[in-house]
Amino acid sequence: MNAVQFFGALEIGLVYSLVAMGVYLSFRVLNFADLTVDGSFPLGAAVCATLITLDVNPIMATCAAICAGAMAGFITALIATRLNVLHLLASILTMTALYSVNLRIMGKPNISLLGESTLFNQSSIPALGVLVLIVGGILFLLHYFLKTQIGLAIRAAGSNSRMARAQGIPDHHCVWLGISISNALVAFAGALFAQLNGFADVTLGVGTIIIGLAALIIGEALLPVRIIIQALIACVVGTILYRLVITQALNINGFGLKASDLNLITAVIVTLAMMLPNLKEKIKQGIRS
Repeated sequence: MNAVQFFGALEIGLVYSLVAMGVYLSFRVLNFADLTVDGSFPLGAAVCATLITLDVNPIMATCAAICAGAMAGFITALIATRLNVLHLLASILTMTALYSVNLRIMGKPNISLLGESTLFNQSSIPALGVLVLIVGGILFLLHYFLKTQIGLAIRAAGSNSRMARAQGIPDHHCVWLGISISNALVAFAGALFAQLNGFADVTLGVGTIIIGLAALIIGEALLPVRIIIQALIACVVGTILYRLVITQALNINGFGLKASDLNLITAVIVTLAMMLPNLKEKIKQGIRS
């Protein structure tokens, strides 16, 4: 792995750390199996890229992408709570619909942003520095939000919805807000990905949920996650490590690995990460005995 590949992996890792935070919010905090992210990631890229090509300011285009992702998450939560549809099925329905929506927004399968003004070429700060500032700011804001009364209500609704209702917490409203924020973060990542790589494609979302879960599992396996800030940091660290491992694996000579083997490598990495807690426990027991 050379320097270009290393810093490239860091940049992509920071972008996808927003996806991991969104997945953490839905899967861990709200206990909501949400596959909408596979649709909201390209949705953010599609909205942002389309607006930028129409000469809209990149900041405004990114904000519009975030709002679009929040709307997608809200629709999923609404289907799940109001229509009493299983969480997984509700998210699959929204994800499926978003494929057509993204095509409608872009008008074609992909859009190029080469030569267009983006968040990264407008600033004198390197792209890696911009991403560090963005991810650091989002991590701080999300940590602060989850400690507010609304954030505590969302955590209570995800932990025990029946008890939350008994305490007067509108659990359905908490699900609406939490899933909306989750998909807003994912769409934000999609918008950043499009601007960083110079294109938006309707197939960008394929495997996004796998990346988010892989990063989440790796981070939780390697770092303590007893409090919210530790869990959010684990999301970032897990995503960066995941991208570095993927980059290194694809550069190992002798195994004949190709970019098309990415999902296979991901499955292996996630499996190994899930084995870590049990392995650590066995090592501790061996030391004690």
